[in-house]
Amino acid sequence: MAKKLDYKQMAIDIVRLVGGTENIVSLGHCMTRLRFILKDEAKAETEAIKVIGGVLGVVAAGGQYMVILGQNLQPVYEAAIKECGIKAGVVTEENLDKKKEPLTVKSAALAVLGYVSGAVAPMITGLVAGGMLKVVLLLITRADAGFADTSTYLILSGLADAAFFFMPIFVAYGAAAKLGGTPIYAMVASAALLHGNYTALVTAGEAVTLLGLPVRLTTYSSSLLPALLIALLAFGLEKLFNKIIPGIFKSLLVGLCTVTVTGVAGFVVLAPLGGFLGEYLANVFVFLGDHVGFIAVAALAACLPWMVMCGMHTAVVPFMTQSLVDPGYDSIFRPSLILHNMAEGGACIGVAIRTKSAQLRSEALGIAFGCIVAGVTEPAVYGINLPRKKPLIGVMAGGAAGGIVCALMGARVYNMGYSTILALPIFEETMLAAATAMVTAIVVAAIVTCILGFEEESVSAVAEEVPEEENAAADTVVAVTDGRMIPMEEVKDETFSAKILGDGVAFEPANTIIAAPCTGVLGVLADTGHAFGITRPDGVEFLVHIGINTVEMNGEGFTILAKAGDTVKAGQPVIQVDLEFLRKRGYDLTTMLIITDDNGHAIRFRDYGPVKRGEIIKL
Repeated sequence: MAKKLDYKQMAIDIVRLVGGTENIVSLGHCMTRLRFILKDEAKAETEAIKVIGGVLGVVAAGGQYMVILGQNLQPVYEAAIKECGIKAGVVTEENLDKKKEPLTVKSAALAVLGYVSGAVAPMITGLVAGGMLKVVLLLITRADAGFADTSTYLILSGLADAAFFFMPIFVAYGAAAKLGGTPIYAMVASAALLHGNYTALVTAGEAVTLLGLPVRLTTYSSSLLPALLIALLAFGLEKLFNKIIPGIFKSLLVGLCTVTVTGVAGFVVLAPLGGFLGEYLANVFVFLGDHVGFIAVAALAACLPWMVMCGMHTAVVPFMTQSLVDPGYDSIFRPSLILHNMAEGGACIGVAIRTKSAQLRSEALGIAFGCIVAGVTEPAVYGINLPRKKPLIGVMAGGAAGGIVCALMGARVYNMGYSTILALPIFEETMLAAATAMVTAIVVAAIVTCILGFEEESVSAVAEEVPEEENAAADTVVAVTDGRMIPMEEVKDETFSAKILGDGVAFEPANTIIAAPCTGVLGVLADTGHAFGITRPDGVEFLVHIGINTVEMNGEGFTILAKAGDTVKAGQPVIQVDLEFLRKRGYDLTTMLIITDDNGHAIRFRDYGPVKRGEIIKL
């Protein structure tokens, strides 16, 4: 019987053998590797680390010292952070020597958008929770006007407002985490904008200076852009001070200098600049909503199916958040997202009405319910509408029609909420207009889909790709994508080609869909979308790793179509990859299918060559 691994001792031994905590700058990880940034890699005892039980290999590349642990990774990483007091790094690049993209208007715009989206993303769920609590309190006060005078209302309304009032602090955290800096520095400098000392000066209204420099007196609660600028400066200053301050004084002076300089610059320059930019954006949003809203909402709702498939729909989140701050409502972004979901559901209803298959009808109606009521669209996009092509036209038509009605009737979102019909209360007094627009989107999408129809045989269901009797077998293994299957030895990464993580095969993908290699339960599913693990009913475990070094994209270019814990069928889509986007950035998208635990089963693969997703590859 195999000896159980002691993860705590493994972590302690690895840390000691890489030169101890004093030799570690930071520690991060991806799906399979601990990733150390070391002060001096020469101090690491590589051969000694390799013989530690549970260690699969060691690779040093691109400024990172990587210890490959496979399925043992997470417990060892957690033990290293907890037991050894190591600073957890956010660095996840697999190749720090990767050639940088040339600076262009497009690359700069994408970088800015990625920074803003990454900064805002961590607080969205909190804003939604606060927004929905506001809606609940509003409904209660409309039923009982006296409730607004109670202490219960005051406390709960403060709780609902907290996520918005302290937004600069939350944004600073997300921005610092996105950049890889120490979050508390940016958070402290941003929190100072909300401190009572400063707000008292704002209330007094008298001119004030800071170190002889004039300070613009305005309120920064619920602001977004000032914190983004502050976090950016704090990150740069932290790096600078870490370079120029001698090691013995770092712990005392780096934080002091970073917070002080950032705070002063925040009050004098950055916060006022962010305030001006926010006011400018607010004016743009008001103009669009008041003058060309029917075009803006209709166009965005119609384009969202393609934006979702490209993973670009998250780009609207920062603008949606800013518009709720100033001018205080969103007449474009959240309405468009909601109408897209309604249109996806409507197209599924159209498919259900038009199809002759009872099974497809039942599936389409269930997925339509998920779109409209739960706000979950991936099954509709990838399972129903995209494979049949023409229903996507119905989705676009429904979104556009709903957008026109929404704008012309003046529907506006006043609080954060999810993109579902149950979020109607966030439209407050424009709720009737929003409901009319939603019904329009559903009905038009369904009618257009019914009129256009679709070819039922064009659907690439798993049952069509894999013979039914074979697909029913518990030990079936199928190709995870269309393309060419190649030997693992041809993969241009030593970790995979040397089979350190396990034996298997690789694929050169010619399709954006990466599917489950077998029927089983999704275990680990990376947040970045570049890898996932699956376990068959007989205990055999596989790891699917999409591309080499793609973890450094932080999820950009990947759309996750399932979630950890789901039971999936062989050939069922799990990840969608924007192949063109990633290849333009120089990534090798060879996709590895690795047997991480054969559980005593002999697995042999068929001859290499062209394959289709869902095609059986096990002999």
